[in-house]
Amino acid sequence: MRTRLLLLSLALGACNQAPTNNQAPKPSASKTSDAPADAVNVLKHEVKLLDGTMTSLDAYKGKALLVVNTASECGLTPQYEGLQSLYAKYKDRGFEILAFPSNDYGGQEPGTPEEIRAFVDEEYNIEFTMFDKLVVKGPDKAPLYKALTEQTAGDMKGEVKWNFTKFLVDPSGNVVARFDSEVPPADPALNAAIEKILPKGS
Repeated sequence: MRTRLLLLSLALGACNQAPTNNQAPKPSASKTSDAPADAVNVLKHEVKLLDGTMTSLDAYKGKALLVVNTASECGLTPQYEGLQSLYAKYKDRGFEILAFPSNDYGGQEPGTPEEIRAFVDEEYNIEFTMFDKLVVKGPDKAPLYKALTEQTAGDMKGEVKWNFTKFLVDPSGNVVARFDSEVPPADPALNAAIEKILPKGS
């Protein structure tokens, strides 16, 4: 664990350097769609959980979702703590966080599924759903992220630029908003957007 923490400390320093073409963008306003009918429905996608089992996102129909690409060795990794707090705040009102580890940005998620599971459990007591690592950018991106970045409406479209980019999905499975990496989970605009799409009666 001491070696792991040392590596994490070094990675945090590297990730906090001034942004380049391969680093996190500066924070910007969220990107939203006011026309859910034109949004991409993600519930048709099948994905692998961190324990290796396959599941369909259709299992989450009827819930508000936040889809996030995560990493264990990034300067933004402490957002796990904020995400867990966000999950605790809204989980009883029909909200789920779907975390997809990715090694696409600076090699900051090199671990095995077992190592990722141990890390999020030991460091952040994560309770929301963790999925297996997948590719979120480039020609080999996973079908889910192909939909999120190539088939979404308006300003929500475009490659994921860094770890912890957040896509908000309404209970019908429509992608309705996108928040850049450096927008923290406690951000008022993000929380307001979540509350707006929580299942009625929650």
